[in-house]
Amino acid sequence: MNQVVLIGRLTKDPVVRYTTGQEPVAVARFSIAVERPIRTGSEKQADFPNIVVFGRQAENCEQFLKKGRLVGISGRIQTGRYAKKEGDMVYITEVYADKVEFLDWENQQSEDNASSVEAVQERSF
Repeated sequence: MNQVVLIGRLTKDPVVRYTTGQEPVAVARFSIAVERPIRTGSEKQADFPNIVVFGRQAENCEQFLKKGRLVGISGRIQTGRYAKKEGDMVYITEVYADKVEFLDWENQQSEDNASSVEAVQERSF
């Protein structure tokens, strides 16, 4: 079984690119800060997993998410590798998101605007 569920804050704005081909697909990439459980008297620590999102969900992430926003991610872990120009192998681990939940919004948003954003969110996920 390969399933992961994370809650954390974006460390930077999502970056979206499109695949090449007859039907381009949006691919969003960003990372989140996920706090580790702490023991009494210990300093806070966090992990920073890289997240990959596809399709309409990726476009919604680009449009509605900003650095610092709280999100819930469910998906799977995928590992890969590639060779640098110098020949060194680089190993990567990413979370491929099946679902991205927007858990907080700007406080200044009006109720009308918030409900229209919720409608977009419901349709896209």
